[in-house]
Amino acid sequence: MPRPPARHRPKSKPRPSAVPLELTVESVGARGDGLAHYAGQRVYIPLVLPGERVRVRLGQPRGDGLAAELLEVLEPSPDRNAPPCRHYGACGGCGLQHWADLGYAEWKTAQVRQALARAGLEDAPVEPVRRTPPASRRRATFVARRLGRKVHLGFNARGSHRIVEVEACHIVVPAIAAILAPLRDLLGRVLPDGEGADIHVAQLAHGLDMLLNGPPALDLAAREALAAFAHAQDLTRLSWQPPGGLPEPVAVRRRAEAVFSGVPVSLAPGAFLQASAAGEAALVEAVLAAVGPAARVADLFAGSGTFTFALARTAQRVLSVESEPGAHAAVATAARTHGLGDRIEARRRDLDSDPLSGDELKGFDAIVFDPPRAGARAQTAALAESRVPRLVAVSCNPATLARDLRILVEGGYRLEGVQPIDQFVWSPHIEVVARLTRSGDNLSR
Repeated sequence: MPRPPARHRPKSKPRPSAVPLELTVESVGARGDGLAHYAGQRVYIPLVLPGERVRVRLGQPRGDGLAAELLEVLEPSPDRNAPPCRHYGACGGCGLQHWADLGYAEWKTAQVRQALARAGLEDAPVEPVRRTPPASRRRATFVARRLGRKVHLGFNARGSHRIVEVEACHIVVPAIAAILAPLRDLLGRVLPDGEGADIHVAQLAHGLDMLLNGPPALDLAAREALAAFAHAQDLTRLSWQPPGGLPEPVAVRRRAEAVFSGVPVSLAPGAFLQASAAGEAALVEAVLAAVGPAARVADLFAGSGTFTFALARTAQRVLSVESEPGAHAAVATAARTHGLGDRIEARRRDLDSDPLSGDELKGFDAIVFDPPRAGARAQTAALAESRVPRLVAVSCNPATLARDLRILVEGGYRLEGVQPIDQFVWSPHIEVVARLTRSGDNLSR
């Protein structure tokens, strides 16, 4: 792509505040903002690259420093690209679209290395990041609000609840991008004036699944409009959820299923799904390679079975443990329906408050755990005291992953390798799979 002119200006208008300053960007931090210093304070600058000379206006305190508004890039980095999206700079997503491919990939890997180093694991082998392409994200959440006759639909602006109108998106699959225009028209008919909604859209095995979170009530005309929209757009399912309530299907036209390793699994409206099919495939491949020929495996924080059903292809017994009732039921039902009840045991349990103990972990050849962003401190402490030969940690938060890995290493495990997987394109987020073994592991590698 052609490099932007030296005096590149972001689209958003600067807010009047302090006198503009010229700073040099020293690095890009874990949240994707550039880091510089002024008068002994750290300054956080969005949409910049290391080494760039920029003009900024200082803003409000943020953490240990100050947020800044980017006014102008005076001396762009050789790694700066022209961002492909027209909404770049205003939309709160894709804050790294301006970074050339190689530098962006190296930065993603560096974020994992730095998180490990902060936990004293700087010698851990980190493999090159595995990439997923743009236009591959199969789930997204849009925000909307009706004001008069106009419906504002899109994503939140950076650091704000203001809605940036989005007419196209370079990260979602084409089927999701194509539904934005008709969705805006639909919301104009079902949203009362002044009301807002979150719209969760996921591409499942048989088409799009949509959950409308809000408005607080639907009359007959709104329900008929939703049902007609589901038919016209060939949705698999359309559900509505009032604030604080439970999802209610409005139109169900096909089975709302995801297929995990060949097994169809029915998902509840808004259920968690890995961000992209390519990212899921890379994660499953890395997990299976790390587990190896283990006969008895536990899949902790199992969700709806992304890894459970893959593990059941080779393991003799798989214990699936999940706290969320809908996800737990999805695994249990799919295992029973598809003749895997003798290989998969689904157990509902909150592993944060009630982790599997050392005694319960006896007899397992491998443990896979994929906790939420907060990590798995309690379960990790129990694993560190176990004698399970192999552990596989999956995380979308390198910081909490590094903390948990440190606990395991101090408990006698060896960190054999870390595989970053980038399924969050142009964002600061990264997925990671870590492999650990305990001495005496006689399983072939």
